[in-house]
Amino acid sequence: MEVDVAIVGGGPSGLAAAIRLKQLLPDIEVCLLEKGAEIGAHILSGNVFEPRALDELIPDWRDLDTPVRTKVSKDSIRIFTEKSSYEIPSMLVPKPLHNEGNYIISLSDTCRWLGEYAENLGVMIFPSNPAADYILSEEGCIEGVITGDMGIGKDGNPKENFQPGIEIRAKQTIFSEGCRGSLTERLIQHFKLRDFYDGERKIVPQTYGIGVKEIWKVKPENFTKGYVLHSLAWPLDSSILGGGFMYHEREDQVHVGLVLALDYKNPHLNPYKEFQRYKTHPFIRKVLEGGEPLAYGGRAVNEGGFYAVPKLTFPGGMLAGDCAGFLNTAKIKGTHNCMKTGMLAAEAIAEATEQGDIAGKELEDYYSKFRNSWVWDDLYEVRNFREGFSRGIWFGQAHAFVSYNILGGRGLGGKKPQHSEDWETTGYASEHKPIEYPKPDGKLTFDLNTNLQRANVNHEHDQPSHLVIRNGMENKPTEFSHKLFDGPEQRFCPAGVYEFHEGKLQINAQNCIHCKTCDIKTPGGYIQWTTPEGGGGPFYKGM
Repeated sequence: MEVDVAIVGGGPSGLAAAIRLKQLLPDIEVCLLEKGAEIGAHILSGNVFEPRALDELIPDWRDLDTPVRTKVSKDSIRIFTEKSSYEIPSMLVPKPLHNEGNYIISLSDTCRWLGEYAENLGVMIFPSNPAADYILSEEGCIEGVITGDMGIGKDGNPKENFQPGIEIRAKQTIFSEGCRGSLTERLIQHFKLRDFYDGERKIVPQTYGIGVKEIWKVKPENFTKGYVLHSLAWPLDSSILGGGFMYHEREDQVHVGLVLALDYKNPHLNPYKEFQRYKTHPFIRKVLEGGEPLAYGGRAVNEGGFYAVPKLTFPGGMLAGDCAGFLNTAKIKGTHNCMKTGMLAAEAIAEATEQGDIAGKELEDYYSKFRNSWVWDDLYEVRNFREGFSRGIWFGQAHAFVSYNILGGRGLGGKKPQHSEDWETTGYASEHKPIEYPKPDGKLTFDLNTNLQRANVNHEHDQPSHLVIRNGMENKPTEFSHKLFDGPEQRFCPAGVYEFHEGKLQINAQNCIHCKTCDIKTPGGYIQWTTPEGGGGPFYKGM
C-alpha cells in the first residue's frame, strides 16, 4: 500500500497531525495506524487539558459535540501527611501549576472524537494494526512501516488464520507512538538522535515516571464538578519525585491516581500498592467511600523535559508527540504540546510538498518550527524542574516556586540525571528494607487481579510473547535481577506480568496493559517491549 504520509499511533499527536495535513492539503493521502482495537482504546492520561493547541487546530470546537466539557472550577495543591493535609496558598504555588482556563477530560474519549473528525476529513485510520517494523531503503531513508503479522502461534509457526503484515510505503512517516515507543527507541539509536547539539541544548537521556489511575463514580454529595487536586508527600518519602491527583470531571465521575519517578532506589517499592494506600488518606477516602470503581489503568510518562527532547527529523521521517518527550513535568501536562508538535510536523510536510518531491527527504524545517513555537517556550520555562528535585522533594518545591515565579526558569542549583536508564538507580535488595503494605479491603482498595478486570485487558493467548528477553541476556532475570534486586519487575509492573517462582521468571504477557515500564526499569534492561498481535491490550473508556 502506498500513501503520501503514514502516521504511527492514534494518540493526540498523530490525530492532530492527520487533521492538520488534510486541512492544508485536502487531496493528500494520509494513513494512520493504531495498535489498539479502536482509537482511544490504549489512551490513558490524568488529564487536565490545556486547550491551546485545540483552539488552533479546530477553532470552533466549543460549538461542537465534544467530550471536552468540564472547565476547571477550583484548583488546590495539598501536602499530605498520613492522617492530615495542608493546602498550599495559591500565591505560593509555582506559576505552571495554575489551571485557570483548563479542562478536565478523558483523553481516551477525546481521541475517539478526534479520530471521527479526522475520518470525516478523509484520513484512513486502521485500528488493530501495530507498526512492527520500519522500512529502511538502501540509501538509509525511512520509506514507511510494516504492520505486525496476525495468526502466529506460541511456537512461532503460522496458524490457519495467518495473515502476513502489510507494507505501508510513504513519502514521509510521522512516528507518534507515545511514551517509550518501540519503533521510536530503535530510530533514536539508529539515527543517533540523542547525539545532537542545536547550539543551545545538549541532549540528555530521557527519564520516566509511572502513573496508575482509577475512575470512580462517587456519591453526588461528594462530587464537586471541575475540582482539581494535586497532592505531595505521603505516601511517598521525600526522596521520590511524585504525587497524587484527583479530578472531578462529570456525571459524578472522579479520576484519582498516583505518579512517581522511576529513578527510585528501593527495589521493594510497589507503585500499584502505593496508589492503593494513597486512597486511604482521609482527604481521598471521604470522596471515594460509598462510591463505585469503574476503570483502572497505568502508563509510563516522560519526565526528562526540555533537555531530553531528541533531534526530531531523519531522512523520510520525524518524531512527534510524547514519543519525543514533550511532557511539561512541572505543569503535569503534555497533551497540548503533543498536539502542537503533530501540527508542526504536518505543516512542515505540507510546505515541503508544495515545493517538490518529499520522498525520503529530511524535513529539517520541522525542527525549526519547534524552536520557534510556543512548545519550545513552554518547556524552556520549566527547563530546570527535574534538576531541582535532585536534592529532594522539599528543595524541589522551593526551587520550583523561585525559579518559575521569580527567575524566569533559571535554576538555583541541582544536577541533571547522570544515569542513562532509570533501572541504573535501583539499589540492591540487601540495602533496602522491604515495605509492608496493608491488605486490600475490597471496597476502597483492591488486589491487582481484581483491578485488571477494570482495564478490560485481553490478548490472543496463542501468540509469541511480545515481552522479549534481549539476545545475550537470558541469564539476567535469575542471576542479576532476582539475585541482586529481588526481582523488582514483579512489583513495579502495574499488571502483574512478571512473577518469579524459585528464582525463575514467568512472563504473563496476556496481562500487559502496554505501560512500557518494564522496558525502562527492569534491572539490566533485559526486557524489550515489542508490539503484540493487533487489537490486544487494554480497552480504555473514560480514561
